[in-house]
Amino acid sequence: MSKIVIDSSIPFTEGVFEPYCEVVYRDGPSISAEDVRDATALIVRTRTKCNAELLEGSSVKVIATSTVGVDNIDVQYCKEHGIFFKNASGCNAGGVMNYVFSALYGIAARKSIQLSGQTIGIIGLGNVGSRIEETGRTLGFKTLRYDPPKSEEEWYTSFCSLDQLLENSDVITLHVPLNESTRGMANAEFFQKMKPGAFFINTSHGELVVEKDLMEAMPRLGPVVIDAWAGEPEINRELMDVVDIATPHIAGYSLQGKQLGTMMAVRTIARFLGIKELYGFFPASEIAEYQAVKIDVHDKHQGQIASIIQYNYPIFTDDFIFRMSPEDFTELRNSYQYRREFYF
Repeated sequence: MSKIVIDSSIPFTEGVFEPYCEVVYRDGPSISAEDVRDATALIVRTRTKCNAELLEGSSVKVIATSTVGVDNIDVQYCKEHGIFFKNASGCNAGGVMNYVFSALYGIAARKSIQLSGQTIGIIGLGNVGSRIEETGRTLGFKTLRYDPPKSEEEWYTSFCSLDQLLENSDVITLHVPLNESTRGMANAEFFQKMKPGAFFINTSHGELVVEKDLMEAMPRLGPVVIDAWAGEPEINRELMDVVDIATPHIAGYSLQGKQLGTMMAVRTIARFLGIKELYGFFPASEIAEYQAVKIDVHDKHQGQIASIIQYNYPIFTDDFIFRMSPEDFTELRNSYQYRREFYF
């Protein structure tokens, strides 16, 4: 019988594999080399470092994460040792889209900022960026797109240079992976090229931003929204004090996103191990009021849209709770009450 080690904080997993495998649940950061030594499969979040220290000498053949991020996976080690790996790409797209527009409309309402006719500059057109572009256009925004790898594949669509995007966008939102070419991309030069008064939103990776440069640029920028921080779980308190919205990296924490993340992870392991009964697994919610809700924005003005979005996701509540105890960054994430998604 195969053994599976699962991060105990991943929702909807309890009881799923027990009829078919030996299952061990551990707190993600506490998963040890001893735990995985005789395991065939791991289901983890970003809190578990899957590297040589953990995997050397183990029988692990497959790793699935219920999250999008892969920074915790030593992909090269896995490749060299024949360990199959898959993340839950796209599972958080709806939740992040909700976060971005709740922040945008919430701040605009508080500061009497007119959003009509404004341009959203989207850096990174993966699952999340594409969802934001689609929603932005539905809400009447113009969009600019920057994504060099994707522009080579989709040469027939419209992309622009980074400079063009920075100089012409009223809202800039980051949605790129963290790698050597993107680390620290939002630096002093980046902020200097932004339109005065433009929004800056980072829900992606904290290390994309040079936080010192952002703080120095803030007098000429508009509202700043930070969900992803360098050095998490230790965050820059000075930066938190001056941004308009600060949250503990929970932008993608919707109920539907967590369902999708667990679904993808379970199906990955099921197919690898040949557990046919779980090929179509989906952790359906039995609570009807938590289903995604459609928002009708036809003929509604900005104030009405802002009120409807805040009703469905009152983002300033998350901001307030985080500011009250930023030292509890990890606990706030682990105990977060998943919100339902909305769409237009």
